[in-house]
Amino acid sequence: MKKKILTVVSTLALCTSLAMPTYAAGNHPGTPEQQTYNSSGFTDYGQLVKKLEKIERSSQGRVDVEVVGQSNQGRDIYQARVGTGDRVILIESEIHGNEKTGTEAILNLLQHLGSSNSPDVKAMLEEVTLVTLPKMNPDASELDRRGNVMSWEEVLQDFPQLQGADGPTWNHYYSENRATIQGDDYASQPGFDVNRDFNPNLDYTPEPEDVPGSSSEPGWYITPEAQTVRDVYKDLEDEFGKVDVFVDLHHQGLYYVDGTSEPVTLSLSGQFVPDPSSEAGSKYAEYEDTYDYDFSRQLNLAAYDALQSMGNSPFDNITLYSQGLDLPGTALGSFALNGSGTVLFEVTGQTQSMGQKKKGMLVKAVETGLQGIIEGVADGSVDELDPERYEDIPETSYQPGI
Repeated sequence: MKKKILTVVSTLALCTSLAMPTYAAGNHPGTPEQQTYNSSGFTDYGQLVKKLEKIERSSQGRVDVEVVGQSNQGRDIYQARVGTGDRVILIESEIHGNEKTGTEAILNLLQHLGSSNSPDVKAMLEEVTLVTLPKMNPDASELDRRGNVMSWEEVLQDFPQLQGADGPTWNHYYSENRATIQGDDYASQPGFDVNRDFNPNLDYTPEPEDVPGSSSEPGWYITPEAQTVRDVYKDLEDEFGKVDVFVDLHHQGLYYVDGTSEPVTLSLSGQFVPDPSSEAGSKYAEYEDTYDYDFSRQLNLAAYDALQSMGNSPFDNITLYSQGLDLPGTALGSFALNGSGTVLFEVTGQTQSMGQKKKGMLVKAVETGLQGIIEGVADGSVDELDPERYEDIPETSYQPGI
């Protein structure tokens, strides 16, 4: 590794997905008999460090691991990279620390791609460069909660120009604003929803007139976690010219395939801001030449088709996440405007309501969808998909159908 992992282990003592209620429905994650109310079955921060070290070592240099930033509490944020191709795929997980299946799927993929001698894998890695940010909000992950750990006072220390602003920002959780979320206490340990801290202007610096903002306005890059992702993105742009694909791995509540009583396994989406060429998206007109909604839809179809190929199983219960969104403060919204094809994965359940019995299935669902995207980008088949087929993916319902 470019930075010694052992220096991090000694420090260990130190989601957008929308939070929705979880409803019981059949033999599915979230039902009472499968609830454990802990994340002991998932990879914690110390284990992540060791697993990445092992993957890098066993890959004999194929997988490169480095530290690319630090969380607000000083934990290192890791990047793992594999492949030498010109098309760049950037994947992040655990921007919300209680949404953990994505990290497991990334580790499985890195292990496979780093050690496989398959000619198909080798050919694929000659076409794409896969860059992953597993567990990119490690402070939240260690607390098994949505938000990071950061006070508004710390923000003012870092950005004194905000002293006179009408703060805190709207996405700050503290004693006077959503002090308890998903059962977690933010009154004693305030923090931010990091996935609302992005801005399409990758060089933006916080301005007091932009605070407190709202969900339909850009964010500020005030959290070190969002700054790290932005810096990785910009570095890849400098190296390759653009980041072709950005995938964000999240969780959601327990929903249903529209018109049925079938619980959703995973939702996908490629729409996070209105098209800059439309009337609704005219405020983003400066990004009209870079925004590529059709490519985002093709990437989502690559994931959907891969999951459908698993046969008659819970992998069939794949839906479209809510459409018609305007969320420029999310990583997906900001990077879509900057020209990346974007894919949102929303797995059912947070760790507060998801037991371990179905963990393997949900991780496999994420892994399968990611493989579909990577393979489709590598062999060019994603470019042949009809983007209009995206509209045929079943919609999500908040209540079971009749």
